Amino acid sequence: MEIPFFKYQGTGNDFVMIDNRANIFPKEKTDKIASICDRHFGVGADGIILVENDVTYDFKMTYFNADGSETFCGNGGRCAVAFAKFLNIIDSTTHFIASDGPHYAEIKNDTVSLQMIDVDEIKISKNTAFVYTGTQHHVKMVDNLENYPVFEHGKKIRYSYKSPGANVNFVQQLNEDTFRVRTYEKGVENETLACGTGVTAVAIAMHKTGKTNSNAIILPVEGGQLEVSFDVNNNVYTNVFLKGPATFVFKGIIDC
Repeated sequence: MEIPFFKYQGTGNDFVMIDNRANIFPKEKTDKIASICDRHFGVGADGIILVENDVTYDFKMTYFNADGSETFCGNGGRCAVAFAKFLNIIDSTTHFIASDGPHYAEIKNDTVSLQMIDVDEIKISKNTAFVYTGTQHHVKMVDNLENYPVFEHGKKIRYSYKSPGANVNFVQQLNEDTFRVRTYEKGVENETLACGTGVTAVAIAMHKTGKTNSNAIILPVEGGQLEVSFDVNNNVYTNVFLKGPATFVFKGIIDC
């Protein structure tokens, strides 16, 4: 079966987007998902996003990593919102459901502001933190991030966690409210140009550990710049918003 797809990217995090409201995509074929995401023999992407029907919300977002595993993705969520607007499912605001629960989002031009889940548990140790922001994240402060061996160290840390493992974010503080981030992502098994749930984890960890007093954090990543804002009430991080661009790249047909 030939299925139309649309390629979107958010600060370099790139996704194959499929309108699956008619249930045309074979979600059980993880090998097919991996082959589509292959950058040499397929379309090439960090993951596949299906926009599907839901009886309660505007739409359902189903996300698969490049290896076929299912999880949530922040930049993917922002791209799903942009795609849903293209499909005329939504206008400028939306409530949708994903694997980690419901989300609210606003879109203006190519910029999407996505409300993330509340965070009430942050595990802190020396120079590191563990935060769940829709998926698992390890956060580590480093010096000289430009030349840091992200792949080598990220892979080692990623597999030090029990299944399903953790994404690994390496962070360097640039000023009071700006933190540069590079991320090794599980499921992709490589460094990606950006990670939305990752920068969200970084922003919250930096505030929790006193590296910043700001509740609006700027996060340069390899593919551009993201922003995270939040409120803090009784040590719970609420009204957490991930903001950045979500851009259409090209469209095509895949054979499933």
